[in-house]
Amino acid sequence: MLKTQAQIISGYNEKIREVSTRINERKKLVDKLSLVRIGLFLAEILFFVLLLNSADDGWRTVLQIALLLPVFVFAFVVKKQSKLDREIDYQKQLLWVYQNEWNQLNNVKNGYDDGNQFESESHPFTSDLDIFGSTSLYSLINRCYTKNGKDVLAKNLSEKTSRSTIFSRQEAVKEILNNIDDTFDFRANLHGHDVEKIELIKKQLAHQLGEQLSFVRKSLLKFYIILTPYISVALILAAIFINNVFWDVLILYFLINVGWNMSQGAKINKVFYSFSGGSNLLNGYADAILWTENHQWKSSYILCFFNSKTPVSKQIKSLSKIIQNFDARLNILVGVALNALFMWDLRCCASLDRWYQSSSKDVISALNHLGDFEELISLATLAHNQPEWIFPEIDESFALKGLQIGHPLIPSENRISNDFGVESNPTVDIVTGSNMAGKSTFLRTLGINMVLAYAGAPVCAKSMNLSVFSINTYMRIKDSLNESTSTFKAELNRLKMILDNVVKDKNTFVLIDEMLRGTNSRDKYLGSKVFVEKLIAEKTPALFATHDLQLADLKQQNQHTLRNYHFDITINNGEMLFDYKLKNGPCQTFNAAILLKEIGLTLD
Repeated sequence: MLKTQAQIISGYNEKIREVSTRINERKKLVDKLSLVRIGLFLAEILFFVLLLNSADDGWRTVLQIALLLPVFVFAFVVKKQSKLDREIDYQKQLLWVYQNEWNQLNNVKNGYDDGNQFESESHPFTSDLDIFGSTSLYSLINRCYTKNGKDVLAKNLSEKTSRSTIFSRQEAVKEILNNIDDTFDFRANLHGHDVEKIELIKKQLAHQLGEQLSFVRKSLLKFYIILTPYISVALILAAIFINNVFWDVLILYFLINVGWNMSQGAKINKVFYSFSGGSNLLNGYADAILWTENHQWKSSYILCFFNSKTPVSKQIKSLSKIIQNFDARLNILVGVALNALFMWDLRCCASLDRWYQSSSKDVISALNHLGDFEELISLATLAHNQPEWIFPEIDESFALKGLQIGHPLIPSENRISNDFGVESNPTVDIVTGSNMAGKSTFLRTLGINMVLAYAGAPVCAKSMNLSVFSINTYMRIKDSLNESTSTFKAELNRLKMILDNVVKDKNTFVLIDEMLRGTNSRDKYLGSKVFVEKLIAEKTPALFATHDLQLADLKQQNQHTLRNYHFDITINNGEMLFDYKLKNGPCQTFNAAILLKEIGLTLD
C-alpha cells in the first residue's frame, strides 16, 4: 500500500527517536567503561604497592601474577570502548541522514551539496530552469556525498540521453526504491568522511602508487624483509641463553635495520602520507561497498557497476589493515622499535605493493561506482519522499502530454498544477498573460519536469508521457560588465545558440520567456515574429511566453502550426486574483494599469 507523505514524515520521526536512543545507550556504556578503566588503573597501583611491601614468598608470586591481570582486562576494555566509539560515530551519521530527510519534507534546506559549482549561464537550460544552486532541483534531489556521485547526478540532470538509457535508469531507481530502508545505512557509511582524502587515495592508486612502490620490488630487499623477524628472534634468544656477546651483535643489527629504513625514508614517506589516517575512512567505504555486494540486483544498469569476481569490500578492508599497521610509525618510540625488529615501514610498503598488484584496479572501479549508487539512491529517495509523483512514459515518436503538472520546487500546499500536451505535429505555442499571472512559472514547470523525466526520476504530475528532446531555454538573460556585453547582445547570443542547436538537433524543444527585452517595442515584435516563424519552418516545438498580443495574431497565418494559450486574472473591487491556470486562446485581461494606479499613475 502506498504511503502518504504524512506517514513518511512520521516514519522518519520514529527512526530519529530510535537512533537517538541507541546513541544515548551506547554513550552510557562508554561512560561505565571509563569508570572501569579508572578502577583497573587504581587496582594496578594497589597491586604494585603491595608487591613492594611483600616478603619474598608465595604471596609475592601471586601479586606478580595479579599485576598482569588489570593490564589484560584494561586492554580488553579499551578495545571494547573503541568499538563503541566507532558505533556511536556511525549512529550519529545515521541520525544526520534521517534528520536531513525530515528537514527536507518540512521545507528546511537540504544538508547535502546544492550543486552551485555546476552553474553555467551558457548551458542550454540549467540556469533558466533552476537545475543547480540554492533552492534548485539539484539541492532538492542530491543525496550524494562523494565527488563522483555529485558529478554523476549533475551530468544526468544536464545532458541529453537516449530513450533506452532512461528506461534502464527508471528500472534501477525503482529497484532501489524497493530497498529504500537499507539505503540510509549505505549513506551513513559514506557521510562525514574526508572526501578530499578518498580522492587523493584514488589518485594515488590510479597514477602514482605503482611507481612509488617500485623500490621494494628488489629481490634482495624482499628476501631480507621476510627474514628479519626470524633473525631478530634468533639473536634475542642467543643473547639470553648463549652468550652476552650476542647483545652487541643484536644492537649492531638493530642499528643496521634502522639505518637502512632511514635511507629509504623519502620513498617511504611518499607512499605513507597519501594514505596516513585513511583506515577508518576506507572501512566506512568498504561497508558501503559491502552493502552493494550483499543485494541481488536485477536491473542491467546496476549490474554494469560490478567488474570484480571477488568481493571488493574485502580488498578494501585489507588495504585498511595495511594502512592501520603503517600508522604505527606515527608513534616515534614504537616506530623505531618496530623498524629495528621487523623493518616495519619497508614491510608495510611490501605488503602494500602485493595488495596493489592484485587489487588496485578493482578497488578504484568500486570506489567510483559508489557515486553511481549514490546518484540512483538520490532519485529513489525523491520517489520515496514524494509518493504522489509518477514515473513518466518515454515515447519513441514525437510526444509530450501531462496531466496536473506541478513545479517540484514549490511546496505542495502552494503548488498549482496544469494540464498540457502537444499535437501530433510540432507547434509553436504562444502563452500570453498579465504580470505575475504564472507564465514564467509554467514554462519552468514543464522544463524542470522534462529534466526529471530524462534523468530517470519521477515527475511532479498525475501522468506524463514524452519523447526525448534537447531542451533549450531563453528566460534569464543578463548583461556582463566583465565581458562588455549589453543585455541586447546577450539576448542575441542566446538566440544564436538556440538557432544553431535547432539546426543540429531536430528533436529540440524551446522555452522562451519574453524575448528581446533589451530593445524597443517595434524591433522586439519584429524580431520575435521572425524567430517564431523560423521555429515553425524548422518544425521545432516551442512555448513562447509574452506580453505582446500581436504575436498571438500570428495564429491567422499559421492555423495548424501555432496555438494560443493564456493565464488571466480576475479583478474584484480593484483587487487582482490569480488562479495560475493555463487556458486556451490569447489573454484579454492585463494588470499593468492596476499596478500603475497603485503607485499614483493613471492610464487613460
